[in-house]
Amino acid sequence: MEDLKRGENAVPVRIAAVQTVSGPVVSGNLEQVDPLIRAAATQGARLVVLPEYFGILGNRDTDKIQAAERPGAGPIQEYLATTARALGVWLVGGSVPLATATDDRVYNACLVFGPDGVLAARYDKIHLFGLDLGSERFSESRTIRPGHRVVTVDTPFARIGLSICYDLRFPELYRAMGDVDLILVPSAFTATTGQAHWEPLLRARAIENQAYVLAAAQGGRHPNGRTTHGHSMIIDPWGRVLAVREAGPGVVSAEFDSTELARVRRSLPALEHRTLVRVT
Repeated sequence: MEDLKRGENAVPVRIAAVQTVSGPVVSGNLEQVDPLIRAAATQGARLVVLPEYFGILGNRDTDKIQAAERPGAGPIQEYLATTARALGVWLVGGSVPLATATDDRVYNACLVFGPDGVLAARYDKIHLFGLDLGSERFSESRTIRPGHRVVTVDTPFARIGLSICYDLRFPELYRAMGDVDLILVPSAFTATTGQAHWEPLLRARAIENQAYVLAAAQGGRHPNGRTTHGHSMIIDPWGRVLAVREAGPGVVSAEFDSTELARVRRSLPALEHRTLVRVT
């Protein structure tokens, strides 16, 4: 894999999103996700992305605090490192609860492991989901400490921008990434917000940044009674949906083609045409 190169004449690379319906038990979730990761690798995927909360989606918001790991240690991180190394793939843990040193909240951290099993990047979710529809309420800030740093990671085939779920609604985050080839959006969108906004937002991020977008999602009814939207998908720089899985555990994959990326940017050089206007 390490002989792959970024650029217009590079060989297309298969990338994959794993969709899960996670529950409150970490060991059970890892057992369920393992064959899906291996299936993606068998299909030829060099990058495999897991959804937000793939390791634990608890019965209570505070369950993830009880399952929080110290950076660099814990069953979820050990599993990711071992599996990435065993399969020789770039493996992205969509979010892992990591303990903070300042309070009893956690960081919702996206962890990228290289094919050597070494942690290559960590992104802490910046934008924390809040929703109040009366019968449906969420407030991530009660249990999650927000991150503050935009993160990209270079691989042999793509420069990747990291984000998580609710970040998707804030286009300025993606502009701050600079020139990225592939944007990752591991998520656990609710059924309500997902039906209304999920695909339009993903396609918009692909189109405006002229980048591939890979969104690995939770998709189904969870043991805690919550229903997530699913529809894990991969979108090309023109905004075309290349692959999608509506519901239930599974894998979607497609080719990341840097030649197509270069063609889109060359034919419609919108990124070069950006002009920032200061409002006075």
